[in-house]
Amino acid sequence: MKTALKTSTKLGLLTSLYLSQGLPFGFFTQALPVLLRKQGLSLPAIGLTNLLALPWALKFLWAPLMDRYGSEKLGRRRGYILPLQFLSAALLLGLALPEGTVSVTGLLVTVLLVNLLAATQDVATDGLAVDLLEPRELGWGNGIQVAGYRVGMILGGGLMLIIFDELGWRPTLVSLGVLLLVATVPIARFHEPASPTPRSEPVSTWRWLREALLYWVRRPGAGTWFTLLILFKAGENLATGMLRTFLVDVGLGLSQVGWMLGFVGFTTGLLGALVGGALVNRLGQRRALLVFGTLQAGAVLLYAMAARGASSLPLLTLICGVEHLTSGMATAALFTVMMELCRPEHAASDYTVQASLVVMATGTAAAVSGFSAQALGYAWHFTLAAALCAAAVAWVALTFHPPRTLVSGGQPEVS
Repeated sequence: MKTALKTSTKLGLLTSLYLSQGLPFGFFTQALPVLLRKQGLSLPAIGLTNLLALPWALKFLWAPLMDRYGSEKLGRRRGYILPLQFLSAALLLGLALPEGTVSVTGLLVTVLLVNLLAATQDVATDGLAVDLLEPRELGWGNGIQVAGYRVGMILGGGLMLIIFDELGWRPTLVSLGVLLLVATVPIARFHEPASPTPRSEPVSTWRWLREALLYWVRRPGAGTWFTLLILFKAGENLATGMLRTFLVDVGLGLSQVGWMLGFVGFTTGLLGALVGGALVNRLGQRRALLVFGTLQAGAVLLYAMAARGASSLPLLTLICGVEHLTSGMATAALFTVMMELCRPEHAASDYTVQASLVVMATGTAAAVSGFSAQALGYAWHFTLAAALCAAAVAWVALTFHPPRTLVSGGQPEVS
């Protein structure tokens, strides 16, 4: 049973939570590659740092336990979110304590730990979103999810690059930690309503875990749906895994890259997520995936065209804006379908299984992006990424139909 909270209250809370996740992840995925490239690391080495996001791919393993156990005092979801965000901020602020430059090893270990905390917080946040949002609010909710996360990524990536370029390591890490603490205020002030709880009859923890993790294996149409999840964002991440190094290699400075990702990426990514979320219900899920996926593929192809021709700052800025816009629209549509397929009593687990598969696919694509760019050159690398995006659109056209009611439990079926 959903809560009686105002839609604006729900969306405001979710915005702060997803922004909180995007802050450290944006630093990891956007700022770190540029900083490592400036220190002379090779493209394959930079690409392999994406493996530090492994907790995001494995979080489905502990998600069922977070569905089953929660704090009665702090709230079923809030009891996880609050301490995890405080620990993430403490790690970042702790890394700023030593004088001088942060060692690469220390930085990477901290990134791994923060990814572990943020991925676990994401499980609780996704469960809270499913608990709170009514069916009519799913499009807006997922638009806010993508927008808030992107805003966090841009602040953690583009803004932190600008701060680093002007002030150095310590102010950058302090700024990141303080921003995360500020974003924690809304959930600290929030009183979580009663949410769906596990079934009343006694069920062992092992059986609960088994049912949660094996549910998707037995679900009709899960194979084709999982293939769609693997394909839909992999091409874009294959491209953007080398976007920052591409911008550095064509001669842009740190401030220029930070401005491009911080201002242009912030504005267009936010707009794309909100527009995509608002249009999902109007277009229908299948049409939204087709239209937004096609636009995403075209935007990635623009990077290939830029790599083959004159890469002027105005042209690169325009292409960056278009790519962020279409990516936000496509992601909002995909996440809306994912959320609608969740069972109330296993909301965090069901969403996390799907999200983990997306992370595995995108993380793998980003990890091999350096090898692809080095072997093929930037132009053919971006062309390959666009072709993968197009293959995802073709798969949607061939296999995906709107979820329909299924026999057991009235849960939707994917086909």
